[in-house]
Amino acid sequence: MPRFNRRVAKFLERIPGNVVIWPKSRLHMVHERIHLRRFFSYFGVDCVFDVGANRGQYATMIRDIGFRGPIISYEPTPSMAETLRALSASDAAWYIEELALDQEAGFANFHLMNDSEFSSLHAPATDQPDIFRPKNVVRQNVRVTRATLADELPKWRSKLGFERPFLKMDTQGNDYAVAVGAGEAIQAFVGLQSELAIRKIYDGTPGFSETLGLYTSQGFELSALVPNNAGHFPLLVEIDCVMFNSTMAPA
Repeated sequence: MPRFNRRVAKFLERIPGNVVIWPKSRLHMVHERIHLRRFFSYFGVDCVFDVGANRGQYATMIRDIGFRGPIISYEPTPSMAETLRALSASDAAWYIEELALDQEAGFANFHLMNDSEFSSLHAPATDQPDIFRPKNVVRQNVRVTRATLADELPKWRSKLGFERPFLKMDTQGNDYAVAVGAGEAIQAFVGLQSELAIRKIYDGTPGFSETLGLYTSQGFELSALVPNNAGHFPLLVEIDCVMFNSTMAPA
């Protein structure tokens, strides 16, 4: 029955104007889905760079809301990359890169946490909120390959021929470094979505104001702030920003 309900929800959401949230535990996602559907249409997004793909949650979500262009998912951990390859096998426009995007290319130790959604190039902060400690603790370290967006963007643009890409980052404390590693190439993106740390849960990572300052200095303006999880009331730990490139907005 749950699988049948999910298929019905996906079918109904393809009808213009519909947004279906199922199960109800995903209710916090409704604003993000509505906003991204409108954003992708308004700005003519024709490719999505899904940086920090984990189990493919974001790629699956934007397919559900109607995006049919190419998706390039970056996930450095071998087991997760293998899961993504299996998940994307029936989607010819979904590409998997077993890479960590960072400020520079090379190799690095990647921390696998008890909960895979917390896995990161950064170590957990010693003063992180107690609610995260059981999940955000290092279980294992693996060696991963890093690349930069400055190198990846032209490679994929040459292959796919897109003109108005969108950058989604969910790299557990490394979004700032991904943007720095993009250099001037970040200005080719019509928009971006990034996680902002209101409370830092990783060592040596920038806060939300510093991260927003970087994006605005590169010509991006706020379009929305959207929840990225069900929340930890009354504490706000993190939130996503959706931003647009002010030089590429329709007249």
